[in-house]
Amino acid sequence: MMNSAFFGQLIILIVFTPILFLTGVEGKMFRPMAFTFGYAVLGAIFLSLTYVPMISAVVMKPTFNKKSLFAKIETGLEKISSGLIKRIQKVYDPVLKLSLKNRLTVLAIAVLLFAGSLYLFSRMGGEFIPSLDEGDIAMQTFLRPGSSLSETIKRETEVENLILSKFPEVKTMVARIGVADIPTDPMGFDYTDSFIILEKDKSKWVSAKTKEELIEKIKEEVSKLPGLNFAFSQPVELRFNELLTGVREDIAVKIYGEDLNILAKKGEEAAAIIKTIEGAEDVTLERTSGLPQMTVRYNRKKIAQYGLDISKLNSYVSSAFAGNKAGVIFEGEKRFDLVIRFDENHRKSIDNLRNLYIDLPNGSQIPIKEVADINFRPGPMQISRDNTFRRIYVGVNVRDRDVESLVHEIQEKLDKKLDLPSGYYITYGGAFENLQRAKKRLSVVVPIALALIFILLYFALHSISQTVMIYMAVPLAAIGGVFSLWLRNMPFSISAGVGFIVLFGVAVLNGLVLISRFNSLKTEGVTDNKERIFKATHERLRPILLTATAAMFGFMPMAISNSAGAEVQRPLATVVIGGLFSATLLTLVVIPVLYYLVESRKNRRKKSNMKRPVKLTVILVIIGVGGILNPSPAQNTDSLNSISIEDAVKKAVANYPALKAARLKVESNKTLKKTSWDIGNTEISTGAEELGNNTADGVYNRFTITQNFDVFGIAAKNKTANAKIEISETALDLTKLELKREVETDWANAYNAKKQYELYCQLDSIFEKSVKAAKIRFETEAISRLEYLSVTNRAKQITINKENAYRNFVIALRNLNRWFVSDTLFSVDNNIDKLISEPEVTYYDSITFHPQLLLYSQNIKLADASLKQQQTGFAPVLFAQYGSQKIGNQKGFYKYEIGISIPLVFVSQLGKTQSAKINRLISEEQYIQKKIEINTEYGNVLDEYRKWLQTWKYYKEEALPMAVEQKRGTALAYEQGDIDYVTFLQNIRDAVQVEFETQQAFVNYLKARFNLEYYLNNGRNQ
Repeated sequence: MMNSAFFGQLIILIVFTPILFLTGVEGKMFRPMAFTFGYAVLGAIFLSLTYVPMISAVVMKPTFNKKSLFAKIETGLEKISSGLIKRIQKVYDPVLKLSLKNRLTVLAIAVLLFAGSLYLFSRMGGEFIPSLDEGDIAMQTFLRPGSSLSETIKRETEVENLILSKFPEVKTMVARIGVADIPTDPMGFDYTDSFIILEKDKSKWVSAKTKEELIEKIKEEVSKLPGLNFAFSQPVELRFNELLTGVREDIAVKIYGEDLNILAKKGEEAAAIIKTIEGAEDVTLERTSGLPQMTVRYNRKKIAQYGLDISKLNSYVSSAFAGNKAGVIFEGEKRFDLVIRFDENHRKSIDNLRNLYIDLPNGSQIPIKEVADINFRPGPMQISRDNTFRRIYVGVNVRDRDVESLVHEIQEKLDKKLDLPSGYYITYGGAFENLQRAKKRLSVVVPIALALIFILLYFALHSISQTVMIYMAVPLAAIGGVFSLWLRNMPFSISAGVGFIVLFGVAVLNGLVLISRFNSLKTEGVTDNKERIFKATHERLRPILLTATAAMFGFMPMAISNSAGAEVQRPLATVVIGGLFSATLLTLVVIPVLYYLVESRKNRRKKSNMKRPVKLTVILVIIGVGGILNPSPAQNTDSLNSISIEDAVKKAVANYPALKAARLKVESNKTLKKTSWDIGNTEISTGAEELGNNTADGVYNRFTITQNFDVFGIAAKNKTANAKIEISETALDLTKLELKREVETDWANAYNAKKQYELYCQLDSIFEKSVKAAKIRFETEAISRLEYLSVTNRAKQITINKENAYRNFVIALRNLNRWFVSDTLFSVDNNIDKLISEPEVTYYDSITFHPQLLLYSQNIKLADASLKQQQTGFAPVLFAQYGSQKIGNQKGFYKYEIGISIPLVFVSQLGKTQSAKINRLISEEQYIQKKIEINTEYGNVLDEYRKWLQTWKYYKEEALPMAVEQKRGTALAYEQGDIDYVTFLQNIRDAVQVEFETQQAFVNYLKARFNLEYYLNNGRNQ
């Protein structure tokens, strides 16, 4: 019972974990509930394991004074409780008997109910989050495009006066026009956001009883005003929708394309189709055109007649209205641009533009209207884009209907009636888009919750079949959750989805309580299935009903609440209450039926000597194949060649690829040293030179040889090459040291795993004998069946631990053999005499010549050599040239040149040299930092080694001998019946614990020793 209760509370705790991973709005809404519930369950687990047993031992004692007031109250409450449970049992027992007689019928009814709930769920609409009643109204007023601010204020005043005079429920009304100082919410002058503040006490309302009715009447009145369109929402909801999707309405039908005219046309057609759909209110089309603009269209024939050009005319228009630079004004040392444009009185009307005079080439002037048609024409108001694509949207508010079904109907009708050109497409945003994203998150969160529940149930029962039985509570609970939403006319929402997560965790508790009692009765010897079922249900009826009703009453205030925010709470509570109701009723009927079927099938198989269940057969086959492919531990380990720790290091040093690569790196740097003697390329050429006008008298260069001599850089290059060779040799030494430490550590791990396996083998042998002794004592009734079962169970656990220890040994051997790069597998030998003895090493206060430090010091040498090599760039380069010539037909002439190349511009080489100096300083600082780090590491390793050496000596010399004697004596005493099982188990456990701690201390000592040798035994500290 305690096991099932503990795992039940764990299920409740973990089922809220997926809610913590919800993101977005739903995560912010439900995460506090998950934290609260989780911490409450954590506290309940802690108290149930500590406080409850203590207070039960203190308070729950037999009451000898039955006449006391406390005793009378307790007796009265007990009579009421028992009477209520008995009446419930009188109704439940016949139902259970009838269910056991008609098992298939019961299961068929459960399946049909689940199928019906799935059908209802598929027909049920959906919404992101239930709409909250904010108590006030947000109204948008749309004027004709291009309306001025004064006109908008005038028309908004008319609207406000009309609403305030007609509807006494409206306390005040405030409108917002245009953009604030910080334009976080830009809007034009041709529409307004009006906030209608209502009377909070609805009993004082006169015009309407509900806010929905009031909105309809307000809409009816304001629609009488000409030239205005209206959309209604709520203040927070309006801003919320705009922040999430950029659209103020609940649904945005977005049409994407390239041509603005086509977009406007298709948007009008879509809006006309959507207006015919029930539940679609305040259908508004985004206004992308209709803004009056002054348009200038030039008459090119007249322009040609007057000898004008369009660019000049454009400059006139631009200068007159936008201003243009005409000259410069000087005031002392100050300089200002002179800008010309019309004054304010001549920039108010389109006639000012028409009467703009322009200069002709002959010096006369004419108004611009003589060569252009200037009028008002409608132009684009705005161009909206999503992800660089032009779009227009139709906004729709939802009333008296869920969002999902409305979007589906809109999509269906638009697909049939709206014909879009190629390249144009539709998407759906707003609250529907949020719902889709939230559903995707729930599609991940809910399976995680169900998987966690299944895993915990299996850990509690260790039976797949019984876990599946209890898991039936999930679909049984879903039946009630779906039907309760349907009865209350609620669509599916994210709130309801979180409710299902909560429901699934609570629903499985009843099944866990029931199945755990079935199992305990079976262990106690109740063999008849029906007797076991009736007895368990009688005993567990009270806690099952208590669990369900407590949760149902806990969620009841949320289900019936009408306060602020109750719209979000109601779906969650409705799902939990309805689901627990169906899960409790069906669990008390369906799970006993399933249990009876499974247990009866097992009994029939045992009686008829049939094969074991398929699951067990598969397990045996797997075990058999595993035995063929993986022989017994003795066969595996005994057939391998043993290797000492010294030989393991030698073999790894000889064969490991990383060390071979380090050796090759040394050879490569030695080979590259030859490049230090590179004095330059030798050039050989031939050619001719014309002399006078007669080509026959020309100069012919039969051959010319040229050679550069960079003699001053050879020494510096040679020094750099030597530094690189030293670095690669030191890197090779460091790789050897690190490889040696890694191999020694893996050898120690393999040795430790082997010894732990041997300890478990000894322990398994002891418990095998103890089981035989316990069986004899049980048959002679010297001990109880409970004690015999406990000994047997403990022996099986030791056998499993032995198998796990062997697998750990195999893994450790595999890690060790990877260093050898060999087809032969090796095991560790038992010759550890050298490892037990304390090594003869000399300790140092600090490390000076470790390869890591040498590597950094050699980097300084390399930086010095690189600096010298860069400094040779300032030195001259010698060159020599010799050539054989022929002039005309005469041979035997020659030429030669000897010179020197001197760099005259030192900027580039100076930068390289300075950079080399800085690199040398960097190398020095890195050396100092590494010296500090390695000395700190050495001090820590030395203290760690001394600590574990002292611990290992204590265990080896004092604790281990006593533990071995204690284990031997305890096993012999239990076999002879001198001690009971509790004493036997306690002494064996203490002795074995010491043996394992001894082995672990030895391994820690070895690892600390290998780390110390890594810093000391490198041949350079001597």
